[in-house]
Amino acid sequence: MTTSPARTPRVAICGRPNVGKSTLFNRLAGKRIALVADEPGVTRDRKEAWGELAGVKVQLIDTAGLEEAPPDTLPGRMRASTGTAVDEADLVLFVFDARAGLLPEDRHFAAWLRRAGKPVIVVANKAEGRGGSNAALEAYELGLGEPVAVSAEHNEGVSDLIDRIIEALPETDEAEDEDGERPMHLAIVGRPNAGKSTLMNRLLGEQRVITGPEPGLTRDAIAAELTDSAGRRYRLFDTAGLRRRARVEAGLEKLSTSSTIEALKFADTVVLAIDAHEGLHDQDFTIARLIEREGRACVIALTKWDLVEDRDRTRRAILERLEHSLSQMKGITLVPLSGETGEGVKKLLPAVREADRIWNTRVTTSALNRWFEGALERFPPPLVEGRRLKLRYITQVKARPPSFAVFGTRAELTPDSYQRYLVNSLRERFGLEGTPIRLALRGTKNPYADE
Repeated sequence: MTTSPARTPRVAICGRPNVGKSTLFNRLAGKRIALVADEPGVTRDRKEAWGELAGVKVQLIDTAGLEEAPPDTLPGRMRASTGTAVDEADLVLFVFDARAGLLPEDRHFAAWLRRAGKPVIVVANKAEGRGGSNAALEAYELGLGEPVAVSAEHNEGVSDLIDRIIEALPETDEAEDEDGERPMHLAIVGRPNAGKSTLMNRLLGEQRVITGPEPGLTRDAIAAELTDSAGRRYRLFDTAGLRRRARVEAGLEKLSTSSTIEALKFADTVVLAIDAHEGLHDQDFTIARLIEREGRACVIALTKWDLVEDRDRTRRAILERLEHSLSQMKGITLVPLSGETGEGVKKLLPAVREADRIWNTRVTTSALNRWFEGALERFPPPLVEGRRLKLRYITQVKARPPSFAVFGTRAELTPDSYQRYLVNSLRERFGLEGTPIRLALRGTKNPYADE
């Protein structure tokens, strides 16, 4: 498996913490992708987005704040991640806070960028008013060329910056290939510290997301593209861990939770990472129900498998609890793996493709009604208010997820227990294991009922 080759210029945005990098990233991307809050260290991972600047497509990279720190600390790992982004970039936007002026850290990292040998544009952000413009002039001393004064928050000077970016970008040979197929959108979700980021890094083959023992390291939905050995493309989203509401802190964590839910809405298939070493928690069930509610195909990744001693018992216990508590999870695929060692990871994407195939299933009306007649004969509909329901036919309304409508006299009164029977029978007959099934019941009015 390899990451997709860069077909568009890559523009990395870097600078010390809290200078407005994420605000500028969102402004250039044309949408809110990175979390933005008035506190240092909000961005912990690299986030990427496609942007179109004056008709030129670019890949924007928002990085963690540059800080001097030992490599085995969180700030140190953040800096290493930023260094990788700079190495991969075609152009670097070096952002500093014009209101605060140039600080020693700015000068230090400007020297680091000069040694990196990458094309750099110095961006004096928060340059509202005359004071900001004066600070921009001060930045000439960095030796990185003419600075650009902007206010990303108020959209001032951004058009001038875009012109400079276009001038500085390398020429590309050809536009991106159009193969008519978009990548599968794959979200990796789970509780904090369930091994999501380690798994994503293993899939991508690089330290793409900052990982460590501290829970809650990932705050945004981090996107990256992946191409597997068969040439199939994926758009991966590693999301912030979903916490119980009582533990969601103000502001930033609320934004992260909403970012995860948004990633689910736009996902095709979801990998639910469950820490096999710790076992199932109530929060795992909450997340699974959320996936079910959104109607997404799902594969369970049993992470940290290298730490599990009694593997057969652990796998069996997790599957039994899932299927007992979540009816729509019946037959779901479990993939035991270790993002740390790589054990079992190669089995994940084939399982994801199979889950996606099932999620896209369409069944012909004739095949459905042959099954439906047999299901009604084996277990006739119950009496409701002393009268038997007359369910007449079924049709598939849509796929993604498979959704069906049953029509008949007073069909809307069908008890939940009988609806579960129909869904379970549908799942077994047409191989719809592990995917949500939607069933709607539509009554057909008897014209003589009121006479």
